[in-house]
Amino acid sequence: MKTKSAATSAKKPDDKAAELVKQYGCGPIEFAGTDNALYERHLLFDNVVKLTSVDDRERFEAVARSVRDVLSQRWVLTEETYERENAKRVYYLSMEFLIGRSLANNVMNLLLSPLTAPMAAKKNFDWLAVLEQEPDAGLGNGGLGRLAACFLDSMATLQLPATGYGLRYEYGIFRQTIKDGWQNEQPDNWLRRPDPWEVARPNETVEVPLGCSFEMHAGALQPIPGKPSSLIGIPFDRPIVGYGGKTINTLRLWAAAAPDYFDFQRFSSGDFVGALAETLSAESLTRVLYPDDSTSQGQGLRFIQEYFLVACSLADLVRRFRRTNADWGLLPEKAAIQLNDTHPAMAVPELMRILLDEAKIGWDAAWELTKRTLAYTNHTLLPEALEKWPLDWFAALLPRQLEIIQEINRRFLDDIRKRYPGDEGKIAWVSLIEEGGQPKVRMANLAIVGTHSTNGVAAIHSELLRKTTVRDLAEIFPERFNNKTNGVTPRRWLALCNPSLAGVITDAIGDGWISDLTQLAKLKPLAGDHAFRKAVRAAKREAKTQFSDWLKQSLGVTVDPDSIVDAQVKRIHEYKRQLLNALRIVVLYNRLRENPKLQIPPRTFFFAGKAAPAYRLAKLIIKFINNLAATIDGDPAVRGRIKVVFLPDYCATLAERLIPATDVSNQISTAGYEASGTSNMKFMMNGALTIGTRDGATIEMAEEAGEENFFLFGLTAEQVAGSRDWYDPRWHYENEPETRAALDLIFGDNFSQHERGVFGQLRETLLTGGDHYMHLADLKAYLAADQSLVDLYADGDGWFRKVILNIAGSGKFSSDRTIAEYAASIWGAEPCPVP
Repeated sequence: MKTKSAATSAKKPDDKAAELVKQYGCGPIEFAGTDNALYERHLLFDNVVKLTSVDDRERFEAVARSVRDVLSQRWVLTEETYERENAKRVYYLSMEFLIGRSLANNVMNLLLSPLTAPMAAKKNFDWLAVLEQEPDAGLGNGGLGRLAACFLDSMATLQLPATGYGLRYEYGIFRQTIKDGWQNEQPDNWLRRPDPWEVARPNETVEVPLGCSFEMHAGALQPIPGKPSSLIGIPFDRPIVGYGGKTINTLRLWAAAAPDYFDFQRFSSGDFVGALAETLSAESLTRVLYPDDSTSQGQGLRFIQEYFLVACSLADLVRRFRRTNADWGLLPEKAAIQLNDTHPAMAVPELMRILLDEAKIGWDAAWELTKRTLAYTNHTLLPEALEKWPLDWFAALLPRQLEIIQEINRRFLDDIRKRYPGDEGKIAWVSLIEEGGQPKVRMANLAIVGTHSTNGVAAIHSELLRKTTVRDLAEIFPERFNNKTNGVTPRRWLALCNPSLAGVITDAIGDGWISDLTQLAKLKPLAGDHAFRKAVRAAKREAKTQFSDWLKQSLGVTVDPDSIVDAQVKRIHEYKRQLLNALRIVVLYNRLRENPKLQIPPRTFFFAGKAAPAYRLAKLIIKFINNLAATIDGDPAVRGRIKVVFLPDYCATLAERLIPATDVSNQISTAGYEASGTSNMKFMMNGALTIGTRDGATIEMAEEAGEENFFLFGLTAEQVAGSRDWYDPRWHYENEPETRAALDLIFGDNFSQHERGVFGQLRETLLTGGDHYMHLADLKAYLAADQSLVDLYADGDGWFRKVILNIAGSGKFSSDRTIAEYAASIWGAEPCPVP
């Protein structure tokens, strides 16, 4: 019996193309191959050059615009269907959408390979070189933004009526370069060339009023209190293609502009900069993702960014709601608004403002509508990451919203005093306003009180959120708290990025897993099949070879594809413990120095991730990793046996290259600090084995695949919390010889011979400062787990048996499953198929 993929592949290419033309309503126009085809016309008329002189960038734009042409009618039909059916819509508000590149992903989800593959062959151009011309969209940084992108993919694939709302950052966060081992931040000008995917909607702008204005003084923008102003939000839409091309949803990104572009009188009188101050202040708002928050100016910009996102998005969705609904009371039945972390929490007072001031609804009814419409996802257990904004800023910029927040708080605390008479400690903890020298609004408290649902993103995270981080609020609203374990889209993170492994899987069980990842469980019996293990092993070897070839060509770095590829890729932060990983490598390096005849398999350790520009210790950790790499490369005793590589400018595209090639995934955060993680899931479904702590979603991954197929180590969250009062890292230094030797190498400038004392802060972090994230407490157990891993790798069949069991156990971690849970238990949203 043929699988679906086999049956599909049996069709002739021309038959496939004809089906696609019919599905997307392209009519008689060909995709490519004739003078009047989409590709050729874009190539000629968009660039006004001879077809014989175009370059790969022009080819990329022509192919991308042709693909957008193909999907355009379906995109319009999707929106028409939602409006005609008056379906309940999901609105996902997020400050980040780390969508990566779009061309290959859209071709895959639209099933357009029968059109694009023959075109590349006939036109005799390098398809991969064309794909390389597309920059990663600078719309996100870490897991939060990548999760949002996966969620949009799943919503479209599940045919849910959904829109993503974000900001159109002109420069993204930054482009990371490494100089002398240090991170350097350069502008990420991803929009320097035209983006063929976005569609500007200047007729759907939104005006956002503010309580003050800005003027230019001594080269800096200064707020002018008491002088109201406004910003204009210009929407730019991007298509979000569901797998199969049936549903094409929208990601709407807002760019900021000034109502009037410049003061002509000031310009004419010679004050050229002052004349443009209003424009500069407006356009600066969406210039960069995550401005430097070490200064009050950077924090203030972030504050306005968050309100701008909320104000534009709510105005837009309310406008859409009112086109088909006259009754405001239907808002929760027609709109579900999900707040991705605390960043969009201003949606609570803003929606109340709309209902009170524009809809003229009474307070009690408006409050019920607001709570029933909004839901909140928490992504952190770190108290410092739960945003708090000064009341003074609200008073200056958003005075009406501040009035509403204060009234919400007054009513809420009155109710709490009735429920818990005399418990002023609880009142202080749950209040929306933190009193003190500079009173602040607690945005997490506001989000919890003003919504009907608060979810964590992994089982342990949701439990710790309820029991520790916001315990008092969880006791007050127990029915609002729930868990939705994160997931990733298998389309991008397996089918697209790892075609060799995807092909092996499809040959074994068919291609149904692409839209139903639970089907990977069918692979479990094949862990004992020698031929299947051999095929998976060959796919891994191919991915490692491709990655090593790319690495040499693009960065000039040579690595051994037959070495154990060991990776830790994520934002640089103390709790994620890249420093613990580096300590492990120092110990291994020292073992080889002391015993050059020690038998170990060749190993390559990859690190990647960005440090926040103002996070000095994180940047020092990057410096240490690079110095460690240079020292090892320069030591003939260990060269060729272990190698360390820091990959600069980590992004979605780099992850798509590295993850399929990885043998060992490091998920080693201090237990109780990682909310979920999603790179752990991507590594798992691509056949990497996990060495990690019992933290975040790694716990659930081990439950699915079996703990015996993971290399778990270290303190649990309970043990971390329980030892906090008495833990002393000096005990490990004094009683564990390998720990002491490794630290002595670092503190003795073995890795900084020409920069004496540069790593002095690491002594404070690991020893004299108390080792808050317990690196030394877990180092010995980490090394033991690492040795077990190396021992297993020597048994090829045993290793790949566990690899297959991990892949088979990864089915739970599809974002399709996560979104189905959101839709059923939080949003009350159902699929709305597009005919």
